[in-house]
Amino acid sequence: MPPRSSPPPAVPPGPAGRRWRLPAAGSALVLDGGLSNQLADQGCDLSDALWTARLLADDPEQILAAHTAYARAGAQVLITSGYQAGYEGFARRGIGRSEATALLRSSVTLARRAAAARPGVRVAASVGPYGAVLADGSEYRGRYGKSVRELTAFHRPRIEAAAAEGPDVLALETVPDIDEAEAMLRAAAPTGLPVWLSYTVEGGLTRAGQPLAEAFALAAGREEVVAVGVNCCAPQDVLPAVELAVAVTGKPAVAYPNSGEQWNAAARRFEGTPAFAPALATAWQAAGARLIGGCCRVGPAQIAALRAHLHA
Repeated sequence: MPPRSSPPPAVPPGPAGRRWRLPAAGSALVLDGGLSNQLADQGCDLSDALWTARLLADDPEQILAAHTAYARAGAQVLITSGYQAGYEGFARRGIGRSEATALLRSSVTLARRAAAARPGVRVAASVGPYGAVLADGSEYRGRYGKSVRELTAFHRPRIEAAAAEGPDVLALETVPDIDEAEAMLRAAAPTGLPVWLSYTVEGGLTRAGQPLAEAFALAAGREEVVAVGVNCCAPQDVLPAVELAVAVTGKPAVAYPNSGEQWNAAARRFEGTPAFAPALATAWQAAGARLIGGCCRVGPAQIAALRAHLHA
């Protein structure tokens, strides 16, 4: 494993790297935090199976307000509301294919509107895993019994719809296993957009139980992948994952963990003590993370503190 004093190049070679220019070694762009918790704080009901994607159809101004809150907090990259949006989920709500395409594209437009008020803020189109669209928690298990080919066919149209609105980067996020990562990369490749690949992990394994070294190796040598790392995980899992991602791929890392609280499914609430702290990001950045933010239960206040800490 390379020493922390010798981080990877700030920009991977190739055309994708030139379009998505990451900071130089020793600095990082600040991502936003959890969209769902901010929407909940705004009074939105997220109990629907579409989760945050429901608001694309029912109340898009709430999504715009959430993005705006993070932009005002200092986020330099806004992640769209497309995580749980898919044709199958919209179809269950009686939304036809052409309207669903428009909604997927609007997820990028809304983030772009919020970003426009803050010079230099960029937009990452969220592409969540197949399990998120199922809305049954299987994104934290993976291994859906589907082939890479089937998963590629699922992801391709939703990626194409979001890509048509011209996001700065595709965020292939909360990926639970290697097969789905391969499928998402295949589906994203024809768009010509740069991507980051981010696994959800527990300890040193993907949620499907695969070694992280094997999972990260999938991104090595792919010019379109500008960063690889983890999200939607415990804060304590980030540093070893970042170090491993950099060592395996030679690319910058991306890191945006949860607050550290645990979801009690029976009581339908988060429990425990938050463990997300801006000071932790110092080590992540030193290890090679160039994109750093938060996921579930990390709100604008924590992102503002993170921005102040990293840019001090």
